[in-house]
Amino acid sequence: MKRYIFSSRRTGHIENMRRQRVKYPEVAKRIVDTSDIILEVMDARFPEETRNRKLEEEIEKQGKKIIYVLNKSDLVKDKEINEIKGTLYPYALISCTNKSGIKDLRNLIRIVAKKVENPEKREIKKDKIINGNDNRIKVGAIGYPNTGKSSLLNLLARRGAAGVGPIAGFTKNVQKIKLTSDIVLIDSPGVIPEDQYSTTDRRKISESTIFGGKSYTQVREPEIVINEIFKKYSEQVKKYYNVEVEDSDELIEKVGHMKKILSKGGIVNIDQTSREILKDWQLGKIKT
Repeated sequence: MKRYIFSSRRTGHIENMRRQRVKYPEVAKRIVDTSDIILEVMDARFPEETRNRKLEEEIEKQGKKIIYVLNKSDLVKDKEINEIKGTLYPYALISCTNKSGIKDLRNLIRIVAKKVENPEKREIKKDKIINGNDNRIKVGAIGYPNTGKSSLLNLLARRGAAGVGPIAGFTKNVQKIKLTSDIVLIDSPGVIPEDQYSTTDRRKISESTIFGGKSYTQVREPEIVINEIFKKYSEQVKKYYNVEVEDSDELIEKVGHMKKILSKGGIVNIDQTSREILKDWQLGKIKT
């Protein structure tokens, strides 16, 4: 099976995880192995780019149930939503920001859970890191970094049990959250397929940053990412900032002056301004 690259995160752990740490790829594989239902959380703006077909193949191979969860649906036009509906099943359209679609997803999980083999008849797996002696139906969440998995699980459970943050790579280890007396939710680190990950390939770095795999605070040369965004979404970007520009360099210059992100001598700070634009993009302020 292909290896996966995981974003590093820093939040609470399962008690057993504190005593026994494992490599992220192994943890992710165990989540698929030990979950009865998998929530694949994707960005509704970029469903194909934030979809992990390799993990889907593994889920299908193991005969597990999957629910496709499209978050940030509030940032997508109705026409694009209709196109998505015909390609994924079963699916749920949600917005963690607007807290919409959560009740429907909660009900869908309950419906799918009824199709899972009776937990009392299953052999209890001896995976102390995730399972212990827990014989409830397990719903594991997987997804590209920054697609909103932890926020979603908190909304499903109606409490702030999972650590959340706006920075890609916030959840470091596995977390378990009670949904009902019979169902437990499992959060996990974000995962980027290896063929999409790079620390040197500018194109791959730009793409993963556009889709939220790298935070605006982490990426090097953010102006390169802004250039790629402008190539594809120039009209949306110009509309948001209410500017008329010909290229990304002019955009950075105008936004820098607009927001007064200046160095000595009144010169626009390109790096800081690029990160500010990228921040607006990753937070969904610039709608596609």
